[in-house]
Amino acid sequence: MACFFRRKIAAKLGCTLQRSEDAFIPALSAVPVFKKQQTADFKLSIGTLRMSGILPSSGDIQLQTESLASRLKRDSVVEDISAGRGVITFKVNRKLLVQKVLESFGKEEEDTFGLNSELLNTLKRGTTLVEYSSPNIAKKFHAGHLRSTIIGNFIANLKQCLGNNVIRMNYLGDWGMQFGLLGAGFSKFGCQEKLKQNPLQHLFEVYVQVNKDAEQNEEMMQAARDFFRQLEQHDSEAVSLWQQFREITVDEYQHVYKRLGVHFDIYSGESFHQHQAQEVVQRLQSQGLLKTSEKGTGVVDLSTTKDMSSVSTVLRSDGTTLYITRDLAAAIERKEKYHFDEMIYVTDKSQANHFHQLFHILLAMGHSWADRCEHVPFGLLRGMKTRRGEVVFLEDVLDEARARMLHNMNQSKTTKEMDNPEDTAEKVGISALIVQDFRGPRESDYAFDWDRMLQAQGDTGVFLQYTHARLHSLMQRNEGVGAAPLDPSLLLEQTSITVLQHLLRYDEVLYQSADDLQPKHLVNFLLKLCHLIASAHRELPVKGSPPDVAQARLRLFSCGRSVLANGMKILGITPVDQM
Repeated sequence: MACFFRRKIAAKLGCTLQRSEDAFIPALSAVPVFKKQQTADFKLSIGTLRMSGILPSSGDIQLQTESLASRLKRDSVVEDISAGRGVITFKVNRKLLVQKVLESFGKEEEDTFGLNSELLNTLKRGTTLVEYSSPNIAKKFHAGHLRSTIIGNFIANLKQCLGNNVIRMNYLGDWGMQFGLLGAGFSKFGCQEKLKQNPLQHLFEVYVQVNKDAEQNEEMMQAARDFFRQLEQHDSEAVSLWQQFREITVDEYQHVYKRLGVHFDIYSGESFHQHQAQEVVQRLQSQGLLKTSEKGTGVVDLSTTKDMSSVSTVLRSDGTTLYITRDLAAAIERKEKYHFDEMIYVTDKSQANHFHQLFHILLAMGHSWADRCEHVPFGLLRGMKTRRGEVVFLEDVLDEARARMLHNMNQSKTTKEMDNPEDTAEKVGISALIVQDFRGPRESDYAFDWDRMLQAQGDTGVFLQYTHARLHSLMQRNEGVGAAPLDPSLLLEQTSITVLQHLLRYDEVLYQSADDLQPKHLVNFLLKLCHLIASAHRELPVKGSPPDVAQARLRLFSCGRSVLANGMKILGITPVDQM
């Protein structure tokens, strides 16, 4: 596969330029493919060699490119070498390409194709703690939390398959002034009977009512402050009501997570760190980092000139802690407990300043490991509505995605009979949600579009699932085709070569994804793979072909299905076998 060819080309370059072959691996990459167009297999960036000092950084880059290309000799592995604009391209022996890519499949390592690449050995491995989803207690799962949940799940899956020990944490918003409002509001608007019948709906209604009331009524705002103070002082009645709200909400969330195929190792929350937050305040004070503002609040001066021009508030004037204080306590406790090598927070981009302040304060406190903490921001999701209007709750979106997908499947002439069409519609609907979200840059806002999202043709999650189901069906129908030793000369058509060339890029796509934690690279790789497989399915029939040709083509389709399924699982999509 790719590392075999990369290593052979690097050895050729090392020998020519009298350098270690390892020095050339970062400058070599597989060439992106285009349907119906022959391309070389690998390219060498001369600019990268100049930047790394292997070639002189001065002089005409094109002359350097042509001079080096002319010194490289063809052999039994590399059939053709050409100079382009600042790059040298390499075409490898076609039979060897077929053999090396396909021999990685049909063995035990089928599920690890691309993951054992030496390209990935340069990535740091260790314990990664990923904090994601993190919705607020006593509110139904808002559609806005969808992005954090699925992006965080992708990052955790990716890190895990690359060999990291991953800790998946859900840090619930289960403390703070919203509970003051909810606690005070429940005593006025709440009803235990309604709480039993439809718990989260009732809590949501109470929360909306109390917020309206507090806007016009200072007494209600004061009651909210009093209730939160009682919580911080562990008043038994206040704590009991809070615990009831928390348990109800977590039960409801777990049902939604199960539908999304998401799981967590730890359900934490702000409430776990209320005591430690006070200890953090004391530590900030003893280190001389805590100042008192004119308003009487406790602040940390973040300005480079130490003139209080930029501060972070960590304590209210009444002595109660804030979100950032509890985040400081949580980060310190996690490092002590889990000994992570990196910690990743997945939240929307509006919280960028919060995390900048958080990491800054941790470093000021002497925690050098804060350099290994990262905020992964994402853009906003606009226009997510169901047929009934503005969406509030994610479960409504999942129900509608399933219903619309089921309708589309019923209308389609190609839909197969299946045991549980609702379950298939659910999985395909969720994959459509995920792919629509992941196709563009992570930090961009995007507009939700039901019709585009659920199209069977085009670059959608439905198309990924359709391709996987079609390949699974092809494998099942041809189980009787005997497995003979592969003859690479039977897969030299341009259509099959293009599929194999595309698979050469898989380890690079995983590397790029790990580098910037953007799901778009893997999504777009898999979508292109599906388009190439669709062409191959049309042009390389299995049925009616001689047995050895049929067997070779099945091997090609089987390896495409394997990479597609593994890539989908990293994205957080459960592949379906029928649709």
